[in-house]
Amino acid sequence: MATSIRLDIETEQRLDHLAAQTGRTKAYYLRELVKNGLEDLEDYYLAAATMERVRKGEETLFTLEEVERDLGLAD
Repeated sequence: MATSIRLDIETEQRLDHLAAQTGRTKAYYLRELVKNGLEDLEDYYLAAATMERVRKGEETLFTLEEVERDLGLAD
């Protein structure tokens, strides 16, 4: 899927430099940034949403002891 983004001049120059120095394409690095950055964004925003549900009392919480007991790991 083709997508367009606008980069500021400094970022574009840094990307050009990286591509020139490594022999890879700018598209390669942009794909890597999106893939890895998306994982970070998912982690952050989904965790923030979960924490909000916890604050509102809408999420079930378990203690470590409860989890260990339920999994048969309790001493």
